[in-house]
Amino acid sequence: MDSVYPHTLLDDPDELASFMGWSREVYQDFISLQRGDLSENEFRAKYHRRCAIMVLDMTGFTSTAIRVGELQSLLRILDAQKVCLPVLREFDSSLIRCFADDIIALFDDPSVALNAAFEIHRRIAMFNGSNHAYSYATECCIGIGYGDVLGIGPNLSQGDEMNRASKLGEDIARANEVLLTEKAYEGLPEMEHVRFEKQGQDDQLFPFYRAMLRD
Repeated sequence: MDSVYPHTLLDDPDELASFMGWSREVYQDFISLQRGDLSENEFRAKYHRRCAIMVLDMTGFTSTAIRVGELQSLLRILDAQKVCLPVLREFDSSLIRCFADDIIALFDDPSVALNAAFEIHRRIAMFNGSNHAYSYATECCIGIGYGDVLGIGPNLSQGDEMNRASKLGEDIARANEVLLTEKAYEGLPEMEHVRFEKQGQDDQLFPFYRAMLRD
């Protein structure tokens, strides 16, 4: 049974945008969509973009903070960013954003994102074996998606492929792994230097692929 909601609803686009979720224009368009003044097709046409999405997560952030302290865990993040961000620049990422122990990067081509992921793992391993490495080495887990998303929010890539790439990079991938969504895998050209293993859904919501460099 429907009832009247007795509390205030915040629906002013300017005030909503002040909390830095979406821009004022995006909030205005979402409200117009809810009111029926803007169609879903019009909204999607305005904000649609196609890109490859890399979601990189760093291992051991919480456990390091517990064992050796919060500053030491943050120094591990600093080291990882010092290694990873130059790689993303070299591979012409169109957007790079760091938040806590995550890095989000966007690319035009999923093969470029995949090669950047392999290079990140290679350089992290080299760094951890060098005299620059911190006592508590960090490693990375990477998920890659590809397809149509909405170019809104701080990462300019909200939608199903972002959700899947985030699930792979943050929750499923282990240290030094690169996992791809089905659409990312299907968007790749022939890559003779890479082999792929399809992973069943298991307890996950969707199947995915593990990518590995050939020996």
